[in-house]
Amino acid sequence: MPDFGGKSNARGAALGLTSMAIYATHDVIIKHLGQTYSPVQIVFFAALLSFPLLSVILLNDKREGSLRPVHPGWVVGRVVTTVVTGLCAFYAFSTLPLAQVYPLLFAMPLLVTVFSIPILGERVGIHRWAAVILGLIGVVIVVRPGQAELAPGHFAAMTAAVTGALASVIVRKIGSEERSVVLLLSPLLGNVIVMAILLPFVWQPLQITDLGLMAVIAMFGLTASFLQILAYRAGEAAIVAPMQYSQILWAVFYGWIIFHESVDIPTLVGAGVVILSGIYIVIRETRVSTNQPVLRTRGRSETATAPRSSLLGRVLGLRAPNSRS
Repeated sequence: MPDFGGKSNARGAALGLTSMAIYATHDVIIKHLGQTYSPVQIVFFAALLSFPLLSVILLNDKREGSLRPVHPGWVVGRVVTTVVTGLCAFYAFSTLPLAQVYPLLFAMPLLVTVFSIPILGERVGIHRWAAVILGLIGVVIVVRPGQAELAPGHFAAMTAAVTGALASVIVRKIGSEERSVVLLLSPLLGNVIVMAILLPFVWQPLQITDLGLMAVIAMFGLTASFLQILAYRAGEAAIVAPMQYSQILWAVFYGWIIFHESVDIPTLVGAGVVILSGIYIVIRETRVSTNQPVLRTRGRSETATAPRSSLLGRVLGLRAPNSRS
């Protein structure tokens, strides 16, 4: 296994921040394309254009075995949740201000904590339950039901957080028994097939420059996932994991510079509450618990263009120390 210099929290944090900057730029391109094309069309081409890059990576997996899943029910469930996550996230980025989307997606680690109880049989103490409740209050502050108009994009972002958390927990449940190739390819194939079925209903003539941007989305998703692998190899998970929240800074910057979006106080307050609750859960898992569903989830929700970094690392032989999925 390659050696990238051992533990260095500063290097891990820097790689994590770089990864999140690329993810944020990835999301800006989605938002730009979403002004013209349906999320279905964007997901279809982004997933399709991810195939050549991911296929080259998967050739690195030399382990014998078929592509038949060991747990077909769980694999199908993960495909469904991943497809829904990508479609809903792309729709939310296309229709909502960036600074409103991220706080809702940041609820995913909180939901991972909740779903790990029935699916993984893990125990969650009163401190983490309090953090989950506080984080969900932060989501309510961002959405402000009854005070601000709720758009379909808000529901899409919240759905993406729920299904993304479910997909992550499912991988934790079956990841040690399923081949990484199966777990990486199945959501990609699911996205291509489902979006191909829906594509005739939403088709818009495609400009060659926009097709190029969809290829950039695919490249950025894989690049950011790879940098996450290196970040978790270089630094401790408790240091690297909170770097995902830097995306809110990029959301404010890109939203203001490119899309002329303003950020109101309730959105910033709600985002702060969600972020603090997520960081507290990470700290709690690091210091006092052997049950670590959030720390072992590692990174953003998996989508058509951003494969789960722990699975990608396993195929590349760059699996993070003490990572089991």
